[in-house]
Amino acid sequence: MKDFILLFVSFFKIGILTFGGGLAMLPMLKLEVVEKNKWANEEELMNYYAIGQCTPGIIAVNTATFIGYKQKGVLGAIISTVGIVMPSVIIITVIAAFIRNFMDYEIVQNMLMGVRIAVAALVTSAVIELIRKGVKDFAGIIIFALSFLLSVCFGISPVIIVAAAIFLSVIFVLKEKPKGSN
Repeated sequence: MKDFILLFVSFFKIGILTFGGGLAMLPMLKLEVVEKNKWANEEELMNYYAIGQCTPGIIAVNTATFIGYKQKGVLGAIISTVGIVMPSVIIITVIAAFIRNFMDYEIVQNMLMGVRIAVAALVTSAVIELIRKGVKDFAGIIIFALSFLLSVCFGISPVIIVAAAIFLSVIFVLKEKPKGSN
């Protein structure tokens, strides 16, 4: 029972003290998981973190689930996941309880407009960075343009767009590959 409480408390601390998303939590994960509790070494933690990034869902939740499972099986995974999610649930619930009382105030509306603008700027910045790093050649430009058109103009599902992009990138790679090479 003590081990389960330790899992919960450790991940609750990470959940409540980490702001800024996945990369911001890495030092806290290292402190709690590697140094303090010795549940994993640094390489294992980085592997869990990498898998957490590649799987659907929030990196923090995925990583907590992997570490909890490693330590105490399915129940450990559940307890670790609840521990890391609970601070966000509590904070969002408190905000939701009070925001309704203040939504009609002009200052709150202006604050929310500012938040929306800042989020739009951050998303735009991230998109520009993704384009710079991902679109590097003629094939990339074609795939980008087709993906953009299919999404914006025709409302095609992102799943179909990603599958088509994978297919096209494989075709471009095979077309450019010299004959006789693997």
